[in-house]
Amino acid sequence: MTTARDLFIVTLDAASGRPVEQGDLSLALAGAELVDLIDAQELTLDGDRIVPGPPSAVGVGDRLLHDAASSLIRQAPYESVEEWLWRRGRGLSSAYLAVLETEGQVTRQRHRWIPVRTDRTALADSPDRRHAADRWTSGEPVLAALAAATGVQEQAEDSLRLSDDTTVTVLAAVNDAVMELEAVRQRRSIEESAFDNIWRGE
Repeated sequence: MTTARDLFIVTLDAASGRPVEQGDLSLALAGAELVDLIDAQELTLDGDRIVPGPPSAVGVGDRLLHDAASSLIRQAPYESVEEWLWRRGRGLSSAYLAVLETEGQVTRQRHRWIPVRTDRTALADSPDRRHAADRWTSGEPVLAALAAATGVQEQAEDSLRLSDDTTVTVLAAVNDAVMELEAVRQRRSIEESAFDNIWRGE
């Protein structure tokens, strides 16, 4: 199990009570992948620049983490954490959903009177789901901070007590990217509202 998979499962479990913006989740998943790659010593950070180590077999058991490792930019000037989040995060929540569906960990709910698939998803009872739930209920700080970035919960103070500077750098970049995305949403909403008012003659 990886932090990204745990995060996706936790947010999907919690989404019924508090919907999660897919863009926010994608950015957080990209950040979670970076945390996992740092833990696997696949890369280091030089300031906010991602410096890959020698290619390894990291993520062989997890296709998406393997894809993440394979997509690291290995030539200087290296990519910044922010650049990684926006590049890697594009559509990443959909990619995780597709993989978990293929594995049978997530199913599309059907009703007897609506035989076609719907957009409502349900998590299967699986070891992966139980692992993610255990990590979530234990208050593991990295997972808690990433989940807070998606809006699943408020940022808890104990989730900020991290001694690893590289992890703190990644989490701060995720929060900044999510806030930037929210600012874009708000600006678009204001522009669309103004446009509608023009057509209505207001």
